[in-house]
Amino acid sequence: MINQRRLTKMLVLVLCVTFMFSLTVIGGEGSGPLRDLVLATTTSTYDSGLLHILNPVFENLFAVRVKVIAVGTGAALELGRRGDVDLVLVHARTAEDRFMKEGYGINRRDVMFNDFVIVGPADDPAMIYGTLDVAAALQQIAAHEALFLSRGDNSGTHMRELSLWAKAEIEPIGRWYKASGRGMGDTLIQADLMGAHTLTDRGTWLALRDRLDLVILVEGPLRGGDARLANPYGILAINPAIHPHVNHILAMAYVGFITSPLGQELIAGFRRNGEQLFFPGALQREPNFAQFVPEEHLRDGNSD
Repeated sequence: MINQRRLTKMLVLVLCVTFMFSLTVIGGEGSGPLRDLVLATTTSTYDSGLLHILNPVFENLFAVRVKVIAVGTGAALELGRRGDVDLVLVHARTAEDRFMKEGYGINRRDVMFNDFVIVGPADDPAMIYGTLDVAAALQQIAAHEALFLSRGDNSGTHMRELSLWAKAEIEPIGRWYKASGRGMGDTLIQADLMGAHTLTDRGTWLALRDRLDLVILVEGPLRGGDARLANPYGILAINPAIHPHVNHILAMAYVGFITSPLGQELIAGFRRNGEQLFFPGALQREPNFAQFVPEEHLRDGNSD
């Protein structure tokens, strides 16, 4: 749980910063209607309930209204490309890097992480329970033609799933492989009704677990499982040089808030049934330059 004294100190600090912000930026706008900040984000951050904790705090601090568009990562980034949102909170680093290289996203920051897990029927028809190699587990699912429900929506979860099938050297086709075309919460509910396996982020799973008969069959790295199931989240502001109409000042205020000690404490304190759903990833003891630039630039030693 959040230490109350520490949270109070952080609130005072943020309020002071907010006051200075209001004098320089907001002060001339009078007492008109609330300004809107439009955030495109993954369904996992919405379905889990995390944004219901974070956004009211930000809205009260900055006298704004956060409009959330909860879609898959691919759709969220496309909204950013079109300039329909002010910032994006997503979880597919390769797609985020491409978005930055194209010039649409700037000031990327790491926010938090959890992991993916494979859930399925308790009777374990593919015999994958406890498997530590996610590729081997997928090979077993395909070999047994056990039902698997994909997001099929170009979301971050779907992108990760496809990359895992590729690592398993399996092309997932056949009557056993279905797609929901829906968000993570809806996909879990549908998989439960079908008795199918699916790949899910742990946060949404924990939020819905009590409503489902599915169980975790393959664990992610938070419980000693395959490191390839790690699930980091990043936030990017939309480039005002490409879309001058976006609210860049408020977007950067939100980036600052969610990566601040206050935002990170709220993330760490968010729990369902006593279990932590997301883990803070913004505050590092050592400089973390990898969060700002596409990863391939660091690998190549080229910052151009």
